[in-house]
Amino acid sequence: MDADEKRGAPGAVLKRERVREHILELVEARSPGDPIPSERTLCAHLGVSRPTLRTAVDELVTAGLLVREHGRGMFVAPEKITQELVSPGHALAVTQAAGTWSSRLLEFTTMPAGARVGRKLRLSPAAGIVYVARLRLVDGAPMAIEHLHIRADLVPGLTSEELESGDLYEHLREHHAVHVREAVQAIEPTVVTRAEAELLGVPELSPALLFERLTSDADGRPVEYVHSLYRGDRYRIVSRLTLGPAANLPDPPAGHHPGIPPGDFAHRDTVASSTRGDVQA
Repeated sequence: MDADEKRGAPGAVLKRERVREHILELVEARSPGDPIPSERTLCAHLGVSRPTLRTAVDELVTAGLLVREHGRGMFVAPEKITQELVSPGHALAVTQAAGTWSSRLLEFTTMPAGARVGRKLRLSPAAGIVYVARLRLVDGAPMAIEHLHIRADLVPGLTSEELESGDLYEHLREHHAVHVREAVQAIEPTVVTRAEAELLGVPELSPALLFERLTSDADGRPVEYVHSLYRGDRYRIVSRLTLGPAANLPDPPAGHHPGIPPGDFAHRDTVASSTRGDVQA
């Protein structure tokens, strides 16, 4: 095992994230049923150990993106069935999450966007992004692991304090003049890996919710791409669908939406958000 793969060593989270992103790029470039390179080939290409690669592959197999066939190799899994969790003509609303939210920084660095994240943020693969991994806590208890990819040109001078305390979107608005407006978000069930289980304080293979979100600003420009893992034993989502006209009701209290840090999205007068849930039949 590489030295930086040990628990808590600097760079371990980023290394696993790079392996995961590379394999996801291979998956997205292929069709269902197509093979991907062997573990030995991928280890040599990425310069990582077999345990590090296997952790990423296991995660994607569990998520239903890869299929392992004994003696044959790894293949792109069949496409998932997608169900739109929105009411036609109306926005989907979700309940507010209770408790006091805080963050603990795991990784914070500037790096090239790469092909996959660059496509999502409409950037050149060589363009800079700020990569952040942070543990989200509620009343001091681990609740989620977030991987943020933010356009570096929008947040010069972004500090670790902004990522660990207060509201991130408020920091973006007040210190970087970035006004987020819309988020397209997918949610699907998964389970936690060993490394994720240690951070969240749950058993390996515990159920979890995987959030993937692309956030845009008032001009429609992508600001950040985020994927987050929320504990399934402590988190639930309640959807409120509008089925017809109703009397004017007071705005709900500001709070934290599942998968979306507190901030601009809490203000219904300035934000339009759509949430897409991926459900495998």
